[in-house]
Amino acid sequence: MKVTTIGLDIAKSVFQVHGIDETGAVVLTRRFTRRKIVPFFAKLPSCLIGIEACATAHHWARELAALGHEVKLMPPAYVKAYVKRGKNDAADAEAICEAVTRPTMRFVPVKSPEQQGILMVHRTRSLVVRQRTMAANAMRAHLAEFGLVANPGVRNLLKLVARVFDAQNPEPGVPEMARTALSVLDRRLAELEEELQALDRTLLGWHRQNAASLRLAAIPGIGVITATAIVATVSDPGAFRSGRQFAAWLGLVPKQNSSGDKLRLGGISKQGDRYLRRLLVVGATAVIRHSKNKNTPLADWLRGLLEKKPVRLVSVALANKTARIAWALLVHDRTYHPYHRLA
Repeated sequence: MKVTTIGLDIAKSVFQVHGIDETGAVVLTRRFTRRKIVPFFAKLPSCLIGIEACATAHHWARELAALGHEVKLMPPAYVKAYVKRGKNDAADAEAICEAVTRPTMRFVPVKSPEQQGILMVHRTRSLVVRQRTMAANAMRAHLAEFGLVANPGVRNLLKLVARVFDAQNPEPGVPEMARTALSVLDRRLAELEEELQALDRTLLGWHRQNAASLRLAAIPGIGVITATAIVATVSDPGAFRSGRQFAAWLGLVPKQNSSGDKLRLGGISKQGDRYLRRLLVVGATAVIRHSKNKNTPLADWLRGLLEKKPVRLVSVALANKTARIAWALLVHDRTYHPYHRLA
């Protein structure tokens, strides 16, 4: 029995293996527990292993590659088309085995532990920001019940809270029980702010040591957060044939529903990494806000586009352009200049 290709369906504790030989005949269908998977592949001759790019996939790709196997990760959405009927582990492993041999299949580069660590910092930071927003909104709503309304922004809210807890001149009309509840939210906001600053310092330290991240941060609309997220997420920018393909991967191009000579374009497809897409769109919105008095080719392009299109559409268009520029800098190892046309 000579196994040449294996489809591996991974899970938390149960793994399904589907193997074929060089003629395509099925020669292996087995189910393993987690502790038996590494010993099995350690004894198996080197072969091609396909895995869906889902949770823990990058860890297993590194483990199996260290044993001498060729491991390829694939987006689950692209594998689903090869499932013949029904949904179970054996059918999924068979579909993975077939999909990994397709010449037109698109693969996901395996991330290093360092890249996954930086992305974990990003995910944790995003969670902390959401929790801070929830606590601030709760405090703002509670204070409004007593006629105390703060201007937008966390800083303005904290100033109002300081007035409520002022020992010399406390805000009248707020009962003691309400102060008890507000004190809990106040402490939680302070804790979240400290945690957020610590995560930002971690990202800034890594950013200063990474040449690619430093180059990306020079692009208008890309700061430390977006630059580090792009570098950690895009393991191999050369896997994209062009900047447009990179922007399409991020979901920043129109969704098509065309047939024959009828070309139908809708809103942006919103495919790919939603976190990166959100960062780029938010950054583009900030660039538009501050480009009114600037005299650069990018500012001129934005002003011309704003005369014909809504602001939100222009912000997405600028995010698309920013993504293309970022791809060009990463692939060609270049430095951004506001008067150079890169994308």
